[in-house]
Amino acid sequence: MNERNTQAQHSAAAARFIQDAAAPVRPGHLGSMRDPGDAWVEGPEGKFWGKFGSAGLLVFDGGRGVLLQHRAVWSHHGGTWGLPGGALHEGEAAVDGALREAWEEAGVPGESVELLFTSVWDIGYWSYTTVAVSAVEPFEAVISDPESLALEWFAPEDVAGLPLHPGFEKAWPGLLERLQTNG
Repeated sequence: MNERNTQAQHSAAAARFIQDAAAPVRPGHLGSMRDPGDAWVEGPEGKFWGKFGSAGLLVFDGGRGVLLQHRAVWSHHGGTWGLPGGALHEGEAAVDGALREAWEEAGVPGESVELLFTSVWDIGYWSYTTVAVSAVEPFEAVISDPESLALEWFAPEDVAGLPLHPGFEKAWPGLLERLQTNG
């Protein structure tokens, strides 16, 4: 299959889910397959996805940079760049959840990465954990669900110039500093 057909298929898949953008849960997480963690939580700081918190995977590859996900337009802060990730399952460790979500959304093989550090943003009723890993074996990221418009590797110095997810944009300077120290 050529690249144009692949892009058309991804665009068509994303378009099918736009109609569900206003749904109380994200598309693809409906029915019996829905995990109890797939829900919004609200509090004084706002509304956030993931009843048990959320986590994302920041993959660093010394030769290619950092792997970012261009978020589907129907998603919260759609059209921005961020990390593959999502809601944690009940009792799931943040590292395990970030690896699971990155596998589901981007085909990141857990055996090809090594943990560098974690960074937690906790507002009391909800938390987000960034799990930073180093690619110890090259792999090709693959769009494997409709939550991504694209997956691309960016030089760390180019990330701040992208239209970033607001939470990732705030966290990026500190994450970059830690990557430069630990990566």
